[in-house]
Amino acid sequence: MLRILVLTISGFAAHSLSAQNVSTTTFGTPGLVDMPSAQSAPDAELSTSLSYAKGATRTTLSFQITPRLSGSFRYSGIEGIGSKGTLWDRSFDLRYRLVDEGKYRPAIAIGLQDFIGTGVYSGEYLVASKTLASTITVTGGIGWGRYGSHNGFANPLGGLSSGFNTRTTDFTRTGGIIESAKWFRGDAAFFGGIAWQATPKLTLKAEYSSDAYVQEVNSGALTRRSPYNFGLDYQIVKGIHLNASYLYGTEFGLGFTVKLNPKEPAVIGGAGKAPQPVRVRLPDNINNLGWTTIPNAQKNLRKATQDLLAKEGLALEAMSISSSTVTLRLRNERYLASAEAIGRTARILTRVMPDSVETFKIIPIARGIPLSEITLKRSDLEVLEHDGNGAALSYAAAKITDAANSSKELIFREDLYPKFTWGIGPYIRSSYFDPDSPIRAEVGVKASASYTITPGLVLSGEISKRAVGNIHTATRRSDSTIRRVRSDGALYNQAGDPAINDLTLSYHFRPGKNLYGRVTVGYLETMYGGVSTELLWKPVDSRLAIGLEANLLRQRDFNQLFGFQDYQVATGHLTAYWDMGKGFHSQLSVGRYLGGDLGGTLKLERTFKNGWRVGAYATITDIPFSDFGEGSFDKGLLFTVPLDHFVGSPTGRTFDSIIQPLSRDGGARVNVDGRLYGTVQNHHDKALKDSWGRFWR
Repeated sequence: MLRILVLTISGFAAHSLSAQNVSTTTFGTPGLVDMPSAQSAPDAELSTSLSYAKGATRTTLSFQITPRLSGSFRYSGIEGIGSKGTLWDRSFDLRYRLVDEGKYRPAIAIGLQDFIGTGVYSGEYLVASKTLASTITVTGGIGWGRYGSHNGFANPLGGLSSGFNTRTTDFTRTGGIIESAKWFRGDAAFFGGIAWQATPKLTLKAEYSSDAYVQEVNSGALTRRSPYNFGLDYQIVKGIHLNASYLYGTEFGLGFTVKLNPKEPAVIGGAGKAPQPVRVRLPDNINNLGWTTIPNAQKNLRKATQDLLAKEGLALEAMSISSSTVTLRLRNERYLASAEAIGRTARILTRVMPDSVETFKIIPIARGIPLSEITLKRSDLEVLEHDGNGAALSYAAAKITDAANSSKELIFREDLYPKFTWGIGPYIRSSYFDPDSPIRAEVGVKASASYTITPGLVLSGEISKRAVGNIHTATRRSDSTIRRVRSDGALYNQAGDPAINDLTLSYHFRPGKNLYGRVTVGYLETMYGGVSTELLWKPVDSRLAIGLEANLLRQRDFNQLFGFQDYQVATGHLTAYWDMGKGFHSQLSVGRYLGGDLGGTLKLERTFKNGWRVGAYATITDIPFSDFGEGSFDKGLLFTVPLDHFVGSPTGRTFDSIIQPLSRDGGARVNVDGRLYGTVQNHHDKALKDSWGRFWR
């Protein structure tokens, strides 16, 4: 069975397990071979693992959400279960480290396996792990469900309530339901094992497993002769591990794990260009206003600033200069951290502006709208550039305010609008979780164009043509009993070649202080066109934002050209956004979805200063689970991956991905480019503070 074990265990008995590197089980979670341990991966570690042995193929994506809490999503092909002989199963896990390891105290963790899914792999456990020597760690625990199926005994929790004594053994074929009535119920059993770091790259493991693999054995998919499993984990290079195991006394397994950490750059040191140094003024020149009498002085200053900003990948949109203050609108398409763009701009201003100009007002612009106004004192920059605490002190000295009325008296560049851009290049699409072919992909060519008429008003579109692939060959048809607003995706993939992916006219604007607006008209996405409107309230210094979106939509033809189907629907949502601190964000939306269903969506996300985002969402509406179909309700995982992380230099490019276990019709929303919160939030006080460490980069 291919299994996943990530990194070796190091440290001394007095060291905390949370600081150690950990191995991964065949289920893709921290542990021994099949059995879990109380160890946690390093905070924010993201790992993907693949394991195979007779009986199951498992692909697992795990994320260390906090130093104590981790979550996993698993896609498994389980032999001997299901009408076609193999069940392609989706499941989610959660585990929490209750106690850290001490000198004499083991680490203790509690876990729920397959707590959202069909329940085939469902099990709960309480486990302890202790480092006894610099290279040896022992683990022991008690489990329920699958973890209580070998040499089980009466549930010790039965003394609290007789309800803990029994557990239903059937699994939910539609999946997606949180079956808390099963948790920690039924027989319990002990498990345990030992891990030995034989070399810096090799870890050997042995365990006593309490999982009897009852369904797989009963179906004849595998033979289990022993509860003892053995495994090894070999680190090929940093972040890539090869695994081998001997399971059940009968089978060999193989696997590998790839891991990375958004908090740790893939390229050490970075390859980005160094910023301009601050030019320090001579005291005698600070009050010199002679420059104000020079013909075309302001025009020349604007041109010099524009040219230097362009070398940094930044664009000057507008500027005004007085004897003591310069104000400019800045468009940043290179630096994911807005604070880095602001810092580089401030340095350039020290080099260009006459010595009498003491106050810099920098207004970041996105989609044509001013997002905030950052006021800096030039004298602070001169003093703090080489200060060991320069980042914190310069943030404290900065003033961040709303920029709704900031365009007055600014002189705009005459060569900016209208502006036409276009591009053509390859694309790669992938599709997952089709039981007939769990992984599908296609490669093709796409062309896009954008015509910016005035600030905020943009006509844009994209077309694509498939070259090779098998996404369009999917033959499964939707079995949905409700309006098929998303589940006919296979028909769109087959007929849409070439396809107009989107063709819209959008307008972003500032209706007033703390307010942001958007109107988008046209072919909004591959399946829907119409009108989408949005209003966002977001004070610059507030963690809270409130958004209102209203859409009038019509479903597009399957060929994704200019035609529409008969179905039309009005949708809308009221959304509250909350910056929870420490990089965590939450979002709660309530309203009407594409199928006309009413409900709400909760999204939780962890963001990182370098542009990484990892999150999850779940939507519950008034559609009954039985009508929704497989999966019971809409849910998924969200990822934003910055290219900067891998190339070591600023590009401004990110790759967004949504992993949905299933694409069904309940809780579906229209996809619209340019929604406001994502545009606005990164340029406000809290986000700027979090990324201000890059101000001097």
